[in-house]
Amino acid sequence: MAVSAGSVGIDLYWLPLGAGGHSVRWNGRLFEWIAAAIERRDRCDLYHSALEVRVPEARFVIEQAPAWRDSVARGVVAEGAVGARALGRSRLFRYEVRLWRGGVIPDVAEAVDSPQRLSNDLECARNLLELVPRVPTPVWGRDELGAGEMWNSNSLISWLLVQSGVDVDSLHSPVAGRAPGWRAGIVVARRQLADAVALPRLDAAPLRQLPAAGHRG
Repeated sequence: MAVSAGSVGIDLYWLPLGAGGHSVRWNGRLFEWIAAAIERRDRCDLYHSALEVRVPEARFVIEQAPAWRDSVARGVVAEGAVGARALGRSRLFRYEVRLWRGGVIPDVAEAVDSPQRLSNDLECARNLLELVPRVPTPVWGRDELGAGEMWNSNSLISWLLVQSGVDVDSLHSPVAGRAPGWRAGIVVARRQLADAVALPRLDAAPLRQLPAAGHRG
């Protein structure tokens, strides 16, 4: 059966860090002020990325975000610690990875230069969805994987894109902005792809087994 281009695609969204949340926004500005001073460069706007993936069966939102008390409805497939592994025992210091069937991207109205269509290929879209539960979950804000940059929400997105075969070399955050952690995901994904022993190929879960709305993976 033919699949229409409109029903299949991978879209990238760039969201200003802390959109809709004053605390995260001001903390991000402080972080960038310090980083720019150390690196002797101009300050940039910081961005957080998310994906929307459409296949004939459904539409999925993929994003990393703070862990909430009730994660069932958002298709959470993985969690990790924030700041330090020991802190992850408290939900206040954990993040979640969402594979949210029919979900929404919070504050999507504030997205910049978005959405960016990255692929219309059905196989690529399916591969990306099947990879989400396997994404690395190191401590957020640390470089546990030796990528030369901290791991965060942008690392999740770039890791998935590289692993699923999307060309990321031409992708950039909006003008005068940057996406901390983006390079870390690329470095880790390419390292794993170059080493078949480090990342053995697992049997891909059929799409029908991906989380449905209201189901926690």
